[in-house]
Amino acid sequence: MSETGRPLVVIPGDYPPQIAESPHLERLRAHAKVVLNADRPADDVEQLRRVHEATAIINSRSQVKWPGPLLRQLPNLKMLTVCGIGTDAIDLETARELGITVCNVPGRTAPIVAEHAFALLMAVSRRTAWFTSELQAGRWQRVLSTSLVGKRLGVVGTGHIGCEMIRLANRFGMEVVAWSFHPSADKAERFGFRYVDFKELLQTSDAVSLHVKLTADSRHLIGETELQLMKPGVLLVNTSRGDVVETGALVAALKSGHLGGAALDVFDSEPLPPQHPLLECEQVVLTPHCADQTPEGVDLLNAGCVDNVIAFLQGRPQNVVAS
Repeated sequence: MSETGRPLVVIPGDYPPQIAESPHLERLRAHAKVVLNADRPADDVEQLRRVHEATAIINSRSQVKWPGPLLRQLPNLKMLTVCGIGTDAIDLETARELGITVCNVPGRTAPIVAEHAFALLMAVSRRTAWFTSELQAGRWQRVLSTSLVGKRLGVVGTGHIGCEMIRLANRFGMEVVAWSFHPSADKAERFGFRYVDFKELLQTSDAVSLHVKLTADSRHLIGETELQLMKPGVLLVNTSRGDVVETGALVAALKSGHLGGAALDVFDSEPLPPQHPLLECEQVVLTPHCADQTPEGVDLLNAGCVDNVIAFLQGRPQNVVAS
């Protein structure tokens, strides 16, 4: 609670800018005092100082982490919302223990993220990044690329984004199979795909696209064993979380030529360090965790997280992941 007696909502580290200057903050200011920090906290001490009196936190950037030891030092905190889907930056078990309500923004940007994922798939299949770099180096190359029409796409995870990816792939003329921790016969019928077991998906797909949230079960879901099960020349797309794939195994599979290419929007370390081994791989297409970063996507996410805070302050929490 702020010194005015109004609820205090803090954005602890909005860098790169996500919600700064969003018109949705004006809606929130009608319900609470809002404090926005335009840079990331330098350390845990600074992070705690910024939010010590906060009733609610808008975590606009997942690089700002909330492990249990930090949450335990925030006795005033009642609610925390992310500006997206993933809540892996937050210790949900500790949040539940402390009675802190954690919310996300599910589904709103699924078509936008899936569009980016499919664009990555097309880019890696047609080697656009590699051809561009070769032309920039003065080399006119003649190397065969991969056509996607009629090929099999294996979609791992059939939440909102996974299903949108399936819809795009079907319309493009691909055959789609899927695997999920939570399969749904209704989704399979509505979106026109069939579920297969994980091993079959890996062994038979020409391209694999990852759309699972990061949990203890999905961390390193794709490692050396899984990569070796895949067909030679397979294409891998990851717009979920970097740690769903074991990076060392991925780099080895790319350098050996077993993988035809990888298209990644997420990494095990973000921002990507200059000496990261993926940067040494030729057949990759890399984007900086920006799949939902279009004007429309940013506005939808900002509206969603502000809606979450207002709903909580009015006693009707929504999009609750933990409480």
